[in-house]
Order: sequence, then C-alpha cells, then structure tokens
Amino acid sequence: MSDPLLLSVRNLTKRYAVKVLDDVSIDFHAGEIHALLGANGAGKSTLCRIIAGLTRSTSGTMQIAGHAFAPENKRAAEAAGVQIVQQELNQIATLSVAENIMIGRLPARFGVVDRGELHRRARIALDRFGLQEIDTHAITGSLGVGRQQMIEIATALDRDCRVLILDEPTAALSAGESETLFTWLNKLRQQGVGIIYISHRLDEVARLSDRITVLRDGKFICTRQTADVDRDAMVDLMTGESTENQAGDEYVSHQTDRVAMRVEGMSRGRWVRDVSFSVNRGERLGIAGLVGAGRTELLRLIFAADRADSGAVYLNDESTPRRFADPSDAVAAGLAMVTEDRKENGLLLSQSIRANTTLASMNRLFSAGGWIRGAAERQMADRMRESMETRCTSIEQTVGTLSGGNQQKVAVAKWLVRDADIFLFDEPTRGIDVAARRRIYRLFETLAREEKSLVIVSSDLEELLETCDRIAVMSAGRLVASFARSDWSTEQIMQAAFASPDTVAVG
Repeated sequence: MSDPLLLSVRNLTKRYAVKVLDDVSIDFHAGEIHALLGANGAGKSTLCRIIAGLTRSTSGTMQIAGHAFAPENKRAAEAAGVQIVQQELNQIATLSVAENIMIGRLPARFGVVDRGELHRRARIALDRFGLQEIDTHAITGSLGVGRQQMIEIATALDRDCRVLILDEPTAALSAGESETLFTWLNKLRQQGVGIIYISHRLDEVARLSDRITVLRDGKFICTRQTADVDRDAMVDLMTGESTENQAGDEYVSHQTDRVAMRVEGMSRGRWVRDVSFSVNRGERLGIAGLVGAGRTELLRLIFAADRADSGAVYLNDESTPRRFADPSDAVAAGLAMVTEDRKENGLLLSQSIRANTTLASMNRLFSAGGWIRGAAERQMADRMRESMETRCTSIEQTVGTLSGGNQQKVAVAKWLVRDADIFLFDEPTRGIDVAARRRIYRLFETLAREEKSLVIVSSDLEELLETCDRIAVMSAGRLVASFARSDWSTEQIMQAAFASPDTVAVG
C-alpha cells in the first residue's frame, strides 16, 4: 500500500462464553476503503466495536498513526478520531433529529442550549448529505429505519475523523440513497480518511473497496486486494467451501389465480395515500421505492400496527372488509409480519432464542390448561435453530448477544413456527450474510409453493428482481406502478420510484 499505515490491530482476542475474536491482526491505511467480510457471527462487528471503544478486548493491542490506542469508551475513541455507524441504530428515539445529530456537542449560551444554533448546525449537516427533506425538529423515533440510518451516517460525516467505521450502512437504504453515500465515501477517501466497511452486498464491496479482509469463526483468514478477488472467491473465503460448479436456484412461479388479500384505499396522513393492490395465493409481491416512500408504513397499516385514516383489507373472496383492532387480530386472521426494526419491535433481546422462537405460538402450540409443554417448545426451537443455521451456543442464549444477522434469523423463525397464510416481510435480509440470504430466498420459494402469499418490502432492488413474481412501486406515499416479471426492467422501476407523487396508482 502506498498510503500510510493509519490503524494497526495486533492479536486482538475477545472472549465471552466462547471466543468471538481469536488472535486477529490487521492493518488499515489512510485513504482506503477496507471491507471486512465474513458470515454472521464471524467477528466483524465485535472487531469494530473494540476499535470504536464500545467494548474492550480480552487481549491484544492497537495503534493509531504509531501511537498506542486503547479507548476506555466511545468518547475516548471519538477523541482519537474514530467514528462508527453501527448496524443497529444508536439514536435516542424520543429526541429530535437535531438533538441526535448534535448530542454530546450541544451549542449553549450561558449554560442554556441555544436552540436556534442547534437547528442551524443540524440543518447544515443534513443538507451536506443531501437530506433537505428531513425536518430537524422531527422526533427521530417517528421516522422510518431508513431515514434514521441516513441521519446517523450524516452525524458521523459531520464530525472530523481519521477512521470511519460503517457496519451494513446501506442495509435499509434505497439505490438513490446508497449512491449519495458512495459519493461521500469517495470524497472522504480522497481526503485521507481510513474507512472500515462491513457489508454483505458483495457487488457493493467490489465496487467500493480497495482491499478486503475475511474473518471466519472469529479468526483472520486473509487480506487481499479487491481487484484480485471476484464474487465467487469472496464467498469461498467466507464459507470455507467452494462455489465452483454450483448452479444458482432457478426461479419458479407458484402464483395461482385466487386472491388471498385485497387492500383498498389505505391511507394515513402524508405517509400512505390511497393505496390499493391485491396479492394472490402463492404470489411473491415485492414493494420497491425510495426510503420514505411509505413502504414500511403501508405494511404496518395492513398489520394494524398503526391505525389507518381510511382503507380496508379483504381476505380471500370476502366482500366484507376486515378491520383489525391491533396486530393480534391480524395474526388471528392469518397474517404475519417480520418487521424492519427487529431490535425495537421484532424480538425480546433479553430473552432466549427458545422464548423468542416460540413466543407467537405459545398459546396455540406449546401450552395446555395453563401449563407450558416445555419439551415440545425446546424441540421446535432447536429444529428452527438447525433449519435457519443460527450461530449460537444453545437455544437458551439470549438473543441480544447474537450478531445482527442471527437475530434476524430468529425473528423470521418466530413466524415460521406460528405459520400464516399471508407473510409481510419488511427488509427480511437486512444484515444477513450471503449464505443466509440464499436460505431466506429458498424459504420464500417454499412458502409460495405452499400457496402462502408474500408481500416483500426491500431496499435491495436486485433482491426483489430475483425473488418476486411482481413488483409494485411506491413514491411519496402512493403506489404508482406495478410490473409483472415478464415486462419489468430496472430502469422502469427506478423511474417509477422517482415519479411525481401525484401519479395515479396502477394495479
């Protein structure tokens, strides 16, 4: 490398119940984007948390620019020039956007926060990142996960740093927002910032990064120039298995001509405006659009997680609308929803894998007469752990100690145990590694073959193109277009995503 050595880690080890990082040594250079690759649980996030001062290593040393670096906490790491944007959002939901951006450096006059200056500085930070539409006065928790992610990235980019760590930064971003991020990363690279980049999107890694380092089971495997490693080789290094001669899964449609669910006139404020569509049995319907288009909000209205201003849901060939009072009503009617934000409303992080896996089905499958059928519960949880290949010490391990990708597997498993006729998936592969992503895609195919209906929201357009029978596009709260597999194109879908909010919905 011609760029100077910026950050050096030597023999880093982190032990919890088991070693999650085992004697790892890596060099990171100024002015490079260095990608960390590995399956869920490989140790990538743990390594980054140590560098960012969020956790302490069991042993090993670090240096920044030749000086010893052993941060006691995040503030100490930031003082040394290390900024991190984690896969799991790290904002205070009850604070405003401006307060989250400026937290820890609030402008004050005579000991009182200067609100005018606070919002002025926050506005500059958002505008610099192209987020003019976000109100600095908005309560952060009222925004979707994609927008919250963009605010967190903007916050990191607003601070001077020598090392920027990004853990799955585009997982909840659309193509347009991702392009904005990539532009900024290239500018930072030119300014000499060292960027550590974690992503399971290998095309993204190939496009952005200068070098890759692969971790597997907490151990260092190799560091390579990105230009010397193609996508298949990356997968081989991460899994330890060869992909040579492995054929991709051929797409097969299982869509029938029987309607499973019809949504008519669904509206809520400016977020969802008069959306109507239907999904058939066995159909996989993708919903594309930019962050803030109303995709997540639409699923939440269907599932009764939020109350609609107007609109109705019809199931099968019923002529009478279903008006769900809350999500439990929706579940009883045969709906299930894997939420976008597993941390906030998808899992009980302090509870075990077993408890989370069987939670939605306890009354139905694992209890009788007030008594829990413990053996059946454990058997099912273990079966799902094996089926989803969840990396854990046992099904009694608390979900909060799992990697983000393994948490997502538990969130999906919960609804597979419960079963449903209609599955609503909101960013189902967010933070999941390549191999696990393929399992989720095969799961989609299995559910469709069983004539389940799937509505899949994803910011990864390639994912929708690969897995869906039909793709509907939302823009500014409206459903503006619908494309069958036989006549869609990436260009058409992207044009629809940027369409005028006054465009009339199709299909």
